[in-house]
Amino acid sequence: MKITTITAFLFFIYNVTAHSQTIPVYKIGNEIKTDGDLSDWKMPFSGPFVIHNSGEKATQNTFVSLSWNNENLYIAYRSGDSKIIGYAQKKDSKIFNTDDLVEIFIDPDGDGQNYVEIGVNAFSSNYDLLVTCISPNCGGWKASLAFDIKGMETVSKITPEGFDTEIKIPFSSLEKIKNGNFTKPEAGTKWRGNTFRIDYGKTTEYLALQYYKSLNHGFHQPEEFAVFEFVE
Repeated sequence: MKITTITAFLFFIYNVTAHSQTIPVYKIGNEIKTDGDLSDWKMPFSGPFVIHNSGEKATQNTFVSLSWNNENLYIAYRSGDSKIIGYAQKKDSKIFNTDDLVEIFIDPDGDGQNYVEIGVNAFSSNYDLLVTCISPNCGGWKASLAFDIKGMETVSKITPEGFDTEIKIPFSSLEKIKNGNFTKPEAGTKWRGNTFRIDYGKTTEYLALQYYKSLNHGFHQPEEFAVFEFVE
């Protein structure tokens, strides 16, 4: 390994450690029905989300909760929204350019490469893409919407307050990511990642649970991702 590569890696690890909040992923004993109805969701929520590059308060609140069982990762969002923008679209449409939506990035081995991005709008439309690289150190920006998480389920439900969203991700699909170095989690496992929202309401806001100090790549700042810790 070249000295420059070692230096870049150590800098990456330092930034991850120095600027990362820990988000618990709660173990459950049952399978959650992915229907957008959060009335039966028992796990605590984290938030509210803040402006992604400043940490300032958002105009509308967003909260997220993560849980897991032996087979799946589950994510739930509560998004306050007084003016929902978007509509039902086909799979892998670029809804991040047009629609109110929530997102999650998942980087199980925490190396900033070969990680997953998933987005879901208020009408259950979703995309999933694989981000192979964002840095010149690994060849520059490379991402593919041709990537599919088999068995993924996404459902949003419009509520009087805005919209709620549930996502189900089978671990078996993440195991197949080339060079993703995925292993099925157990209590104490830590992944890197972050959760986001794009709000195209009266004022366009880009929100995150873990805000960033760097402005280099928008939402894509793997060196500043939060820590997802799997707990019993």
